[in-house]
Amino acid sequence: MKWSGTVRARPAAGKKAASPDKRPHMLHLHSTFAAGGKELRSVRLINAWGSGAGHSIVSAVPERMEAAQHILRHISVAYPENFPSLLGRPTLGRLQKLARAMRGYDLVLTYNWGAIDAVMAHTLFGEALGLPPLIHHEDGFNEDELKRLKRRRNWYRRIALGRTSGLVVPSEKLEEISLTDWAQPMGRVKHIPNGIPTADFARKPRPDALRGVIKRKGDFWVGTMAGLRKIKNLPRLVRAFASLPEEWHLVIVGEGPEEDTIRAEAERLEIGHRVHLPGFVPDPANYVDLFDIFALSSDSEQFPISVIEAMAAGVPVVAPAVGDIVAMVSAPNNPYITSAGDEASLAGSLSELASRDRLRAEIGAANREKARVEFDEKKMIEAYRRLYSSAMGRSTLG
Repeated sequence: MKWSGTVRARPAAGKKAASPDKRPHMLHLHSTFAAGGKELRSVRLINAWGSGAGHSIVSAVPERMEAAQHILRHISVAYPENFPSLLGRPTLGRLQKLARAMRGYDLVLTYNWGAIDAVMAHTLFGEALGLPPLIHHEDGFNEDELKRLKRRRNWYRRIALGRTSGLVVPSEKLEEISLTDWAQPMGRVKHIPNGIPTADFARKPRPDALRGVIKRKGDFWVGTMAGLRKIKNLPRLVRAFASLPEEWHLVIVGEGPEEDTIRAEAERLEIGHRVHLPGFVPDPANYVDLFDIFALSSDSEQFPISVIEAMAAGVPVVAPAVGDIVAMVSAPNNPYITSAGDEASLAGSLSELASRDRLRAEIGAANREKARVEFDEKKMIEAYRRLYSSAMGRSTLG
């Protein structure tokens, strides 16, 4: 999907609009600004600050800007067109250009490996150029670091992160990696679990809330929300689902390069009529409660927001034990979190829950309560508010 939305004022790189009321102006440097988990979390924070802050947003993949559509219209946001590319060889000349483009802001926020060169530029030239403080965010890894982290990247991160004002991670696993593999001091690493507006997920959705897929009386759904990428291993989920009775359907909400592979696996197993891919659909609170079981089949996760959303909607979760998922779900849900990569166990968990209506309801209720108590976005927003305000030397933000 190509970005085709409208944007507001676009200042030149390194420049920001005049701020007569002295509001802080934040520069966001994203690996991508597609409407994924980390991007929508950033949007929720931007919306939470409201008119109390201005923002400039840059994507390493300029055509992926879908998350911008979710920013409230009254908020001051710019999308600099001439900002130096976040991708390329980390030569001193290129890094110096990146550093110069960060001048004039009050806080620089960088996200994931795709923005790590900007972090290195800030560390190398920040003091000489009088750059604002920088806080880096890491949310996980792609296929190229699935089995093990790359040594050269680890060393690069160690150096690049050396002068940051904070390194934010959403999971305990990433916190451990930050302290050990990346050799970051404990005071720099900030573990802030993801949060969502849990109350929004209490409303009952319409059966036609997903375009092109209608939940009819007597139907049951295994649902998931994920980017259709190899690391999500959605063909595995198709195979695990295949033995469920005819009244069960698999609904995969998301978009990405693996769509044809997923459809082909469903056709091979002769269940194509029960596997639905409606594409990316915004506002999960409008449809997650249509799922009778929420399922993941990923090879790697950290702290998936989709799991919290399913929990808040009162849906039981079947998923591999990757990242923090075991600790995220309620105690009654725990037996249905399977060993990573164990396809047979994933299928067994789906089959057991599909055959036990009352158990699904009990687990769903426990998940909803845990999400409400532990994962509401108010805690997350306050943690980020304190961190960003402290980095800028302000008493509050927004």
